[in-house]
Amino acid sequence: MSVVVVVGAQWGDEGKGKIVDLLSGNFNITARYQGGANAGHTVIIGEKKYILHLIPSGILHPNVECVIGNGVVIDPVALLEEIKLLEKKGVKIKGRLWISQKAHLIMPYHKLLDTVSEEKEGANKIGTTGRGIGPAYVDKANRKGIRIVDLLDREGFERKLRRNLEEKNELLYKIYGILPLDIEKIIKEYLEFDHRIDPYIKDVSVYLNEAIDNGKSILLEGAQGTLLDVDHGTYPYVTSSNPASGGACTGVGIGPTKISEVMGVIKAYTTRVGEGPFPTELTGEAGENLRQAGMEFGATTGRPRRCGWFDAVVARYSVRINGIDALAITKLDVLDHFETIQVCTSYRYNGKLLREFPTDLRVLQNCEPVYESLPGWQQPTSNAGSWEELPEGARKYLEYLETQTGAPAKVISVGSKRNQTIFRESTT
Repeated sequence: MSVVVVVGAQWGDEGKGKIVDLLSGNFNITARYQGGANAGHTVIIGEKKYILHLIPSGILHPNVECVIGNGVVIDPVALLEEIKLLEKKGVKIKGRLWISQKAHLIMPYHKLLDTVSEEKEGANKIGTTGRGIGPAYVDKANRKGIRIVDLLDREGFERKLRRNLEEKNELLYKIYGILPLDIEKIIKEYLEFDHRIDPYIKDVSVYLNEAIDNGKSILLEGAQGTLLDVDHGTYPYVTSSNPASGGACTGVGIGPTKISEVMGVIKAYTTRVGEGPFPTELTGEAGENLRQAGMEFGATTGRPRRCGWFDAVVARYSVRINGIDALAITKLDVLDHFETIQVCTSYRYNGKLLREFPTDLRVLQNCEPVYESLPGWQQPTSNAGSWEELPEGARKYLEYLETQTGAPAKVISVGSKRNQTIFRESTT
């Protein structure tokens, strides 16, 4: 029995899509456990580029079944569009994709509220993608959410929707000056959605637990990253769910005793999208050089990512919070041209040295990174097929990151393609 959780160990965008795609071929099932369509996982196979938002990357392996768990909030428009695009590229979906009937739905008013409330915040905005994720999770926590299972009861669905729309329309009109949404149109759209996704609906918890009992292997995939976790991230500049490994069990309905390994995906440097503190951020020419070299633009939004040196304080925190057993270090090749590479080993705040990640946002915002300088290797790594083929300087850099984080580098990515990956030991 092998149940592996793959988590982002920074602020998201660590390259989880490629890593999950690579590992999925060794598993029977891949399951997504939280988040929404704001996540963009990019996978390149040959000359084809796939950008996945809701469906696990394992769908690109024909013998792998895929699950969207109850912890995910589902935008019907995004899901159906993603299914359509994958089928156009020859990917079989039916009979391979299963969706939890407990998953909550993103409604049109969630997207509208997400956009207008963010605009109203002005300089205090969080930096959301405007896809309705946060408001959907708010309704879920407030016990006003609408789940896929609710669509089976048309009368009950209409009653819930009318109750919600009465409240949302009043809010939209009185606070934001937006005319009421058409309830009849929304009812029709979502009942049609129910008809179209009915073949994919399953009791995911039963399905996964039976699979584990039958000796099948499962890969659990999170979206975003640990530092965006609503409980353990840089609150309030976080997502609305739990990307950390603890969210995997509640997000698909299996017990923590079933987990056999946690793998953290982490870049050889650090990036962040949106607002919030970022101690190692590089501004000006240095940051732009790193951004262009790494093509650091959001797969979903196209927004330029903020870039900085590797932050070992963040990495150690992620290892601790998630119980990370091994790391997959991505984008090593982006650092190939640097003469000197910096690694943040601690923070300095008010004359004190901090090795642990601070909880207080005011402290974090005023921390000064303490760097260790390492020599670059200034040789290409993208053609290396093994640990021994990496330049000596690159190996020493990776070994230094292992020492700083306390976790071994099990997988090293040196490019966007599948074959640009080094495995130091078995991944299952």
